[in-house]
Amino acid sequence: MDTGPKKELLRFLSEDIRRGDITSALLTKKKIAAKIISRQQGVIAGIKFAKNLFQLKGCNVKAFVKDGAKVKPNQKILQVSGNAQSVLSCERTALNLLSRMSGIATQTSFLVSKIRKVSKKTNLYSTRKTAPGLRIFDKEAVKIGGGHKHRMALDEMIMIKDNHLVLCNSMEDIIKQAQKKRKCVEVEVENQKDALLAAKMGVSIIMLDNFTPAEIKRTIAVLRKKKMRNKVKLEASGGISSKNIIAYARTGVDMISVGSITNSVTGLDLSLEVISNSSK
Repeated sequence: MDTGPKKELLRFLSEDIRRGDITSALLTKKKIAAKIISRQQGVIAGIKFAKNLFQLKGCNVKAFVKDGAKVKPNQKILQVSGNAQSVLSCERTALNLLSRMSGIATQTSFLVSKIRKVSKKTNLYSTRKTAPGLRIFDKEAVKIGGGHKHRMALDEMIMIKDNHLVLCNSMEDIIKQAQKKRKCVEVEVENQKDALLAAKMGVSIIMLDNFTPAEIKRTIAVLRKKKMRNKVKLEASGGISSKNIIAYARTGVDMISVGSITNSVTGLDLSLEVISNSSK
């Protein structure tokens, strides 16, 4: 297990168990087997992390599906066996993480399928709008669902956003500074004029923030006319949902970023059920 995720998983268990599961401690002589099942249709994500959580408490775990699998209601996902206290003390933490990651993967897969109806080249990206402490897991769920992670942290890529532009001398000045430090530079713009300026200066990615599909199409047409379209990646962002994502995909942008896939998560309904028990 990678040290990063393992450290977080141990923290999750410690947060819930603290000094001990005093209710499950009443069942110390019990050995049990339990299964985790889906209560609804969706895309499963987080299998390896759920397994790791139970294994950290000495449980045996068998997976019946892989990350990225589409599941139906009442389908068996995992089977866990071991000391009752160990299994039950991990139950809620494992279900919470598996449910959240599967919810993210399910929504990501749904949006990607909509994009693919009209575009093979446009990709869906997550943002840094993740719950604190859960970014590793949220971003991994996006990947499992068919999306892309974008940057994990602020040190991965220079992305010049609206507040940076407010505080600098000019867009040209901050872009020049950025290009001296990194090859890949992204700039957020709010109008066609700034998009053309950023493209002329040779940035790698231009984020078209809160542009309508019609505004994006006009901007792309001008970039093509000036022979700059193929020299820059275009990202549509802001106000994009399942209701309008097809219209944005039709514009021909390279990237669509949607914050709601990680910051407005509806978890997949999962349940753990005991299937056998015995005394030592």
